[in-house]
Amino acid sequence: MLTLACFVPHSPVLIPEVGKKNVEQLNDTIKAYQSLEHDLYSMKPDVILVISPHSEQRSEAFVINQSPKLKVDFKKFGDLVTKFEFKNDIGFGYQIKELVETEMPVVLSAQEELDYGAGVPLFFLAQHLPKTKVINISYSDLDNELHLEFGRKIRKQINLTGKRVAVVASGDLSHKLHEDSPAGYSPRGQEFDQKIIKLLADKDIKGLAGLDPELVKESGECGYKSLLILMGILEDINYQPEKMSYQSPFGIGYLVENFKM
Repeated sequence: MLTLACFVPHSPVLIPEVGKKNVEQLNDTIKAYQSLEHDLYSMKPDVILVISPHSEQRSEAFVINQSPKLKVDFKKFGDLVTKFEFKNDIGFGYQIKELVETEMPVVLSAQEELDYGAGVPLFFLAQHLPKTKVINISYSDLDNELHLEFGRKIRKQINLTGKRVAVVASGDLSHKLHEDSPAGYSPRGQEFDQKIIKLLADKDIKGLAGLDPELVKESGECGYKSLLILMGILEDINYQPEKMSYQSPFGIGYLVENFKM
């Protein structure tokens, strides 16, 4: 059964050993993460499925990571202290592949080192759940409807299993919100973020999937297709969206959204 679903940001600046003093500017985001962690811990999931935009990707196929061990560290960001690992639920991941492969392209990978798109959410949500297994998947360049359908198939597999499954969609919104944003500035960045927030609040999955492709591209986002897979999972489920925080101190939109069952 699906126990928890959320959309969260993955900036390495959120990691104390990386962000240092800059972490203080993300207090709202961290508090939202802590609230989610409390909920997740109380639910004791068997599996956490993390959808990351920075995991190994194939333009023509979805990717499911089948490495037996999944390790997290932030060495590339100068943090030599923070590190942890999880066991992968290989069987569950393979069952998802078997369920979808006749209808859409999906491939298996074996990346032991998780990217920061998966690592940052797991740092906040799963360090007190060392026995919980993790599945890491990534999206593709396939069309929006196939991403929704991939999510629907994942939900079907969740329903077929007796396991308690939490789904974490990782992604940042626009990277072009301020004049000093790392990807440059676009007035459409804020338009994109506000549309995403409203569509989620309205539970408008059709509207989300039908967003203007030029707006999505111009925003410089890295979370849109993670959201589409999550919406496919949540479709037809009675859930209540809750915007827990939204911040953009560094010119990038960081949204924490909980979808209460």
